[in-house]
Amino acid sequence: MDFIEVSLKVTPEFADILTAELGELGFDAFVENEEGFSAYIDEDKYSQEALEEVINRYADFSQVTYTTQKIERQNWNEEWERNFEPLFIGGEVSVRASFHEKPAAAKYDIVINPKMSFGTGHHETTTLMIENQLTLDHQGKRVLDMGCGTGILAIMAGELGASEIVAVEIEDWTVENARENAELNGYGSIDVRLGGAETIKGDQPYDIILANINRNVLLEDMPAYVAVLKPEGWLLLSGFYTEDLPMIQERATELGLTYISHRTKNNWVSALFKHN
Repeated sequence: MDFIEVSLKVTPEFADILTAELGELGFDAFVENEEGFSAYIDEDKYSQEALEEVINRYADFSQVTYTTQKIERQNWNEEWERNFEPLFIGGEVSVRASFHEKPAAAKYDIVINPKMSFGTGHHETTTLMIENQLTLDHQGKRVLDMGCGTGILAIMAGELGASEIVAVEIEDWTVENARENAELNGYGSIDVRLGGAETIKGDQPYDIILANINRNVLLEDMPAYVAVLKPEGWLLLSGFYTEDLPMIQERATELGLTYISHRTKNNWVSALFKHN
């Protein structure tokens, strides 16, 4: 089946809101650019009427224009190969596609073939999460990655020595992609699950939980994370803006977590909490 690409011009403060709204309509991949972002959806799920209803809902707050085009599924790899530049994060982590050469200076080397999944490291939140992961002792730890996308953070946990890794995603094609990337990097033992917070209920406690999703999902699902987080365990969050941090901190405090630190990049945040 082919995809519909919707390219939206929108101010940065409303891009995240529209991303969340389009996600509710079935759009399942998003690529940011200087003017806004592009969103992708299976052709049979696309409704222009529903799209315009969402855009009109915010017409009084931000001017939004868009164009659409159909992209053949077999051309998707060509699209991301043309736009996927290798990254070097934190002076230690290489993130590249399989057709890129490994940098000689890389301490950790992650190969990602993203297909339609989120998480190549190019988005600020993924970069921030990896930078924060580098500060945590993963050796022999049990790690959970919620909203794993391509599986990049779960794979990073493996690179840092985690002994058991569970990754969770809500889309079946994303689960498939995360499994493929895990195998590609030598971490086929990563348990990639289809679903949401309900999939971790009753799990054995985790030492580290990673969740790079969005503010609303984090606020709703944090109790489920804390329920399976060990005492003295770490909760590492991203997917929200600096102005949302106090709300996240308040919720964390209510759940018995202690705020430790946060990093920012272009108004995006990754925050670290410790279980009391």
